[in-house]
Amino acid sequence: MSLDRPVAPDPYSLLPAVGTMTVTSEDVRGGEQLSAEFLSDTSGVGGGNQSPQLSWSGAPEGTKSYVVTCFDPDAPTPSGYWHWCVVDLPASVTSLERNASLPSPAFALRNDAGTVGYAGAAPPEGDRPHRYYFVVHAVDVETLGVPQDASCAVVSFNLAFHTLARGMIVPVYSW
Repeated sequence: MSLDRPVAPDPYSLLPAVGTMTVTSEDVRGGEQLSAEFLSDTSGVGGGNQSPQLSWSGAPEGTKSYVVTCFDPDAPTPSGYWHWCVVDLPASVTSLERNASLPSPAFALRNDAGTVGYAGAAPPEGDRPHRYYFVVHAVDVETLGVPQDASCAVVSFNLAFHTLARGMIVPVYSW
């Protein structure tokens, strides 16, 4: 079986334009290889399955909460792969520590691995490098209003109507 396929576009370039924010991390850098701490612990890559530290600034006036996501558009599926989705982070929160506990009322949703929380990177062995879009969305409502059993795709759909600004870091991983 071959995994040859076109390179997926930047998924955020396909959405309505919004303002920008700055996202930084002590753990991950744009265009650089993810280290083992942020890889899956169940896929043979020997990772620590920890979410990276993230900080953000520059949210516009009117920001009432944040959503943090991690999406891999390079997964060999028509819908990419959701690694992480955290909703309803209070507007007073501007960072998450590595493998952070979430402040109330924030909660994580089920990722595409079927677990709640962060699912580390684990592209198929021999595949092209995968991009991991760690994105912080500034939201115009205190709660996105999604149930805890919603999918990350439902959150993304709702974000199309409530995102004021977003910022991202896009590290990569390949075997």
